[in-house]
Amino acid sequence: MVVLSQPPALEHCSLIKTCKPTCVFTGIPVIDLRDPEAKTLIVKACEEYGFFKLINHGVPMEFMTRLEAEALSFFNLPQSDKDKATPFGYGSNKIGPNGDVGWIEYLLVNANPQLTSLKTLSENFCSYAVNDYILAVKRLAFEVVEIMADGLEIEPRNVLSRLLRDEKSDSCFRLNHYPPCPQLQALSGRNLIGFGEHTDPQIISILRSNNTSGLQICLRDRTWVSVPPDQTSFFISVGDALQVMSNGRLRSVRHRVLTDSMKSRVSMIYFGGPPMSEKIVALPCLMAKGEESLYKEFTWWEYKTCAYNSRLGANRLGLFEKTANASL
Repeated sequence: MVVLSQPPALEHCSLIKTCKPTCVFTGIPVIDLRDPEAKTLIVKACEEYGFFKLINHGVPMEFMTRLEAEALSFFNLPQSDKDKATPFGYGSNKIGPNGDVGWIEYLLVNANPQLTSLKTLSENFCSYAVNDYILAVKRLAFEVVEIMADGLEIEPRNVLSRLLRDEKSDSCFRLNHYPPCPQLQALSGRNLIGFGEHTDPQIISILRSNNTSGLQICLRDRTWVSVPPDQTSFFISVGDALQVMSNGRLRSVRHRVLTDSMKSRVSMIYFGGPPMSEKIVALPCLMAKGEESLYKEFTWWEYKTCAYNSRLGANRLGLFEKTANASL
C-alpha cells in the first residue's frame, strides 16, 4: 500500500459521493489481438458492451510497470511539490469546471506531439517511462481500430486510424491516482467515488491499471458491474465520437471508478481523438440503403467544447441527436 504524505484535498471529502459495492462481472469479452477472428470479436464486443479486454497486445510489460513506478513516485511526493506541477497538467479532486469532484489526483497531458511539458517533473518520467509507453499504446490504438475497420468491412481500413495518426490529432494521455481512504469509507460502509459515471467523448480509449479493483461499467439493462483488474492487459472503450461515426452501431460505454479502501489504484489512459476541425458524422459505408444518420454533423472542437462545459454524467450526445429532445 502506498501512503500519501497528504491525500488530495481531504478537507473537501464531504462533497465526494459514496457508492455500494457491486457484483464482479465475469462476462467481459476477452480478445486475443492475434486471434484470426479478432476483427469479428472486436466488433461484436463493441456492439454489445462498448468495452472489452485485450490480451496478447504486444506492449512490453516493462513499459507498464516502469511508468506505474514513476507515477507512484510522483504522486507520493509532498503536496507542495505536486502543486508545482499544476501548470503542467497536475490536478486533484476537481473534474471539469462544473462542480464534479472525486477522490482522485491526476496528470493530464497532450499525447500529440511530444510531451515536453513533463520534463519539469522528472527527466526520467518524460524521456523514458511516459514516451515509451505512449508510443507503444498509440501503435496499439492504430492496430485496434484498423482491425475494427476490417470487421466492419470499412474501405479503406485506415478511415479511423488516420484520424489518430494525424499530426493534429487531439489525443491525450492521463495518469489517474486513487489513494485509499479507509477512515472515510469505514464511516459509511461504502466506497468513495473516485471518478463519477461518464462516457469518453473521443474515438477510443485504451486503459491499463495496476492490480487494484475499482473500474465499473454500466450494462445495457442499466446494471452497474465491477470489472476484475488485470495489470497485464488493456481495456478498450468505445467513445462518443465512434458511436456517431458508426451511426449508433457501436455504443460508447458509461463507466466510473470507485476507490479501494486499502490500496491505491493507478490508471493510465490513452484517449485517441481526431483533429479539432474534423467533422464527426456517420460513415456512409456503415449505413444501409435509405438509412438516415441519427446525429447532426459537428466538428470535434464543437463536441469537445460541449463535453467540457457539461456535467460529467450528462448525456452529451443527446444534444446532437436528430430526433430526441436534447437533455443534460
